[in-house]
Amino acid sequence: MSPAVLRERPLRLVFAGTPEFAVSCLDACLASGAMVVAVYTQPDRPAGRGRRLTPSPVKQAALDAGLPVEQPDSLKSAAARATLAAYRPDLLVVVAYGLILPRPVLAMPRLGCWNVHASLLPRWRGAAPIQRAILAGDEESGVDLMQMEAGLDTGPILLERRTPIAREDTGGTLHDRLSALGAEVLADGLARLLAGASLPARAQDESGVVYAHKLEKSEARLDFSRPAHELERQVRAFDPWPVAEAQIAGEPLRIWAARAIGLDHHAAPGSLVAASRAGIDLACGEGALRITALQRAGGKRIGALDYLNARPELLRSRCEPT
Repeated sequence: MSPAVLRERPLRLVFAGTPEFAVSCLDACLASGAMVVAVYTQPDRPAGRGRRLTPSPVKQAALDAGLPVEQPDSLKSAAARATLAAYRPDLLVVVAYGLILPRPVLAMPRLGCWNVHASLLPRWRGAAPIQRAILAGDEESGVDLMQMEAGLDTGPILLERRTPIAREDTGGTLHDRLSALGAEVLADGLARLLAGASLPARAQDESGVVYAHKLEKSEARLDFSRPAHELERQVRAFDPWPVAEAQIAGEPLRIWAARAIGLDHHAAPGSLVAASRAGIDLACGEGALRITALQRAGGKRIGALDYLNARPELLRSRCEPT
């Protein structure tokens, strides 16, 4: 579509997204001046203790805005594609939607499909870029606005925003910051498009490809034979999900916050080497991991001091560091 045509009538935009991360991008679309003609999101899923069907955050935001909502199980069928085509989209914006877009869908909008991805591509293509960046010790992350093509996060980059990863960042805090940056970069792209400006596309450097595989609950277990700084990153990355897990003196716990410390010891990995108001220090293959916030089975998140008050024997049973 030419800029002249865009000036003659509103840009017809279909938005596709599912989790909380995508809501700010939907808001950016609504504020852009484009006409959001429909929102696509995953079908309602069971959630909570009652396992009641629950709408996605994007669906709830769309309903609150009075937008039509579509929730197909797949976009592969002719019927699903016909429904999308009936909205006559000029542009399809995809943010953490969770369904594969077949080639006919990618080719349907006149301006193609845009994707907001939470990494600096080509590093961390795939499902869990935020957590994988923290796990790997990356010093920087960001969001890319990408022109979609058939491959997994392989399309050319249109715009980019960067942010440092601080030692205090968790999967949750980085998620929230990147969600805001995603809305910012998308708003910038839409403003340029609606103004008739071009968005030069930059091809990804295939030599820098790294994949961010989906997180598995089994990854939550802390292996104390590893260096403490790696376990610290694991705790941070898995907050708020799936949350790191470990045992302290035989009790299985969820570990919410921890810090690697340089402590020389001859203790077996996972052994308690110190316990104080500052935290609970567990021996690692290199250094020690100081636990500062944790959760007992059936309980709530508490600080290390509260836990020690409940288990005073730990203050007497610790090993001595060298």
